[in-house]
Amino acid sequence: MVRTFTTIIILTLAWVASTAYGKQPSDRKPVAIITELIDNADTSDVVRIPAGVYEGNLVIHKTVVLDGIDGAVFDGLGEGTVIEVLADGVTIRNCTIRNSGIDVTGEPAAIRVIAADAVIESNTIQESLFGIDLRESPNAIIRDNSIACKDLDPGRRGDGIRLWWSHSCLVEGNTVLSSRDMVFWYSEDLLIRKNVVKGSRYGLHFMYSHGSVLEQNDLLNNSVGVYLMYSNGITLRENRMSNNRGASGYGIGLKDCDDIIIVGNALLANRVGVYLDNSPSSIGSTGLFGSNMIAFNEIGLLATPNTHDNVFTNNAFIENEEPAATHGRGQLMSNSFSLDGRGNYWSDYAGFDLNADGIGDVVYEPQSLFGAMLANEPNLRLFVHSPAQQAIEFTSRALPELRPKPTLIDPSPLALPPEIRLDLAATGNRAGPMLLLAITMLTVAAGLIVYMATEPNLRSSHTGDQS
Repeated sequence: MVRTFTTIIILTLAWVASTAYGKQPSDRKPVAIITELIDNADTSDVVRIPAGVYEGNLVIHKTVVLDGIDGAVFDGLGEGTVIEVLADGVTIRNCTIRNSGIDVTGEPAAIRVIAADAVIESNTIQESLFGIDLRESPNAIIRDNSIACKDLDPGRRGDGIRLWWSHSCLVEGNTVLSSRDMVFWYSEDLLIRKNVVKGSRYGLHFMYSHGSVLEQNDLLNNSVGVYLMYSNGITLRENRMSNNRGASGYGIGLKDCDDIIIVGNALLANRVGVYLDNSPSSIGSTGLFGSNMIAFNEIGLLATPNTHDNVFTNNAFIENEEPAATHGRGQLMSNSFSLDGRGNYWSDYAGFDLNADGIGDVVYEPQSLFGAMLANEPNLRLFVHSPAQQAIEFTSRALPELRPKPTLIDPSPLALPPEIRLDLAATGNRAGPMLLLAITMLTVAAGLIVYMATEPNLRSSHTGDQS
């Protein structure tokens, strides 16, 4: 009886311990089992991995499809890179990969690929320094992976996804949480779409990478949404950059980039919506900003004074604390804020549209004395929306000789906000409903003003009754 009772207690304690660890002891196996399965497979075979936790570091030298659909977990036990791919055409899917090393000198990753034509899809990556690291790996597909890096200070983290000298790759549908960057070095002709990056340093970071398309990505609560540096011929369309408010806090930042097209994006509640530093940088190059929603940022557009040859048309600048500003003294007169007679919508525009053609009859030229002071002394932002700001602006209106030169001139400002179709409900961010409500209210208000300005019975004081 005592022996039976003792056996029950031992078995119960063993079950509790194995449950707390995550898997029962019999499910933990050396990764050499997977190496043997791969060695016994033919080239391009699908190797279906039995459920279990496989401990150690796996190196793949053969073209196979590694499928962990039954619940395979690769655990690096905190040492080195968990899975390294050295053969072309390898696919890794439906696996959980966790616990890479942490020694930054070796840059350990959950998955590292040093080969062409890899497919990395539908994997869950946990507790790894770098998530997915491609080096000289053209034509790769990285799709539908969930990546969470090690819980470290932002500067010590590895990149969630990194491409180095890897051309013509597709990076699609991935979710990256709390990484350093999702970064692309010396990689051309990429398609980066429908990714979600949260709580990281840079959502998407390009360095010397050209000819790529970034579309429908959701980049929120990072230090910077998108930063393009020394990269040319890139198109950004239908992305959302929201609440990026770190030390830089840019929704989109460009440095020394040529021929950039930015259309149909939403830049919401960032410190700076768009930041331009010497972009474009080459003679004959241009930048196009069209049909973007730039709303509720501290500064809608911030640029260095030498910024030139950018065209802004059909954008909606809504309720930014400063619609546009320069970094230090200077103006934005070397850029165009209208194309084919169509400018931009500015929520602080005080003009009118008598002929109801949708274009304001007075040019938009912001002349904010407080804004000019703020450009020279950023610490004055403490007084934004305060009586001090109101007093300064009142004084500049009363004494026109105190007004600074306008930061920009929009010769054809829009009387109504342009229709920009945005799907902002995907990640549950409340900025979407707020934005739609603000647009609706502004549209109604602007419509009433246009109606009152153009309706004869309201414009004239009953002239016919007085005759």
